[in-house]
Amino acid sequence: MVKEDVIIRILSKAVDLLTQEVAVQLKVILEEELYNYDLQPVENAIIPFEGIPEKIVLFITTKKLEGLSRKTLKSYSLHLARFSKTVQKRIEDITVIDIRRYLAQYASTGIKNSTLDTEISILRSFFNWLEAEDYILKSPMRKIKPAKKEKRIRKALSQEELEMLRLACRNQREKAMIEFFYSTGCRLDEVYKLNKNDIDWNKSSVNVIGKGNKERTVFLNARARVHLWRYLDLRKDNNEALFVGLRLPMKRLSHRGYQKVLNQLGVMAGITKSVHPHLLRHTTATTAVNAGASIQAVQKMLGHTTPATTQIYADLNVDEVQISHRKFVS
Repeated sequence: MVKEDVIIRILSKAVDLLTQEVAVQLKVILEEELYNYDLQPVENAIIPFEGIPEKIVLFITTKKLEGLSRKTLKSYSLHLARFSKTVQKRIEDITVIDIRRYLAQYASTGIKNSTLDTEISILRSFFNWLEAEDYILKSPMRKIKPAKKEKRIRKALSQEELEMLRLACRNQREKAMIEFFYSTGCRLDEVYKLNKNDIDWNKSSVNVIGKGNKERTVFLNARARVHLWRYLDLRKDNNEALFVGLRLPMKRLSHRGYQKVLNQLGVMAGITKSVHPHLLRHTTATTAVNAGASIQAVQKMLGHTTPATTQIYADLNVDEVQISHRKFVS
């Protein structure tokens, strides 16, 4: 176990300097070269091996080697650092009671159940890893159940509001942006990462990298294809990004940039809802379900891991409920 610790500690110091592929190759080389050696920590070593912060570093490094996104790794680090600071016990001494007390304290701050469930999920991943790596005999998270999530009706634009949004567009970039989000149902971060050469014009498709570094194919409808083509044709910059700012040097449009553009369009269109990328994603899903698309098809289109997430759009389809009400309860 000490040998594995040493390897991961080395990688944790170098991982930011290496690509994921090189880091994985280096891990294999270190394992091969140290195979016949028995490493033991110096008795007067200054840095202890058993502390929670130390194990968090090893855990985060392992997850980075597995290809988790920078955003996910940052979230893991922040959540686990807070847990470590609050509990202040040795890894092997942490019990299910400690974790329940911590979660109860965290829940008392007024957070949503979905936020609490994220905390539980991260802790479960961490302690399952500790168990798998033989740092602990049994994960105390085995007895912790997920938090019950609130079922909320996911807001979506009506077709009238979507048309109002289109009419509010002031330039070709805004037209292309609205149609791209609506046609593909992509998340903000997925669109942010895209480059011009990611578009397959022959197939009217785009390969995007979603959550968990998973790749999927999304598609452009006729309106999105035309407006995106016009937007890219009008651009005079050499930036590879799919969407860029309007001012020189026309850098890749930031996450905040997308949010600002869509929010402003919503205000100008007189839409009472707050318009943002995820609202357009919900609109795509709701429209598809209303048109009769299967849950499996919408799941693949949106990149949901499980159909349960997609099912929400069918279960909470207010328009469909209202139509049925008018038909059968008149």
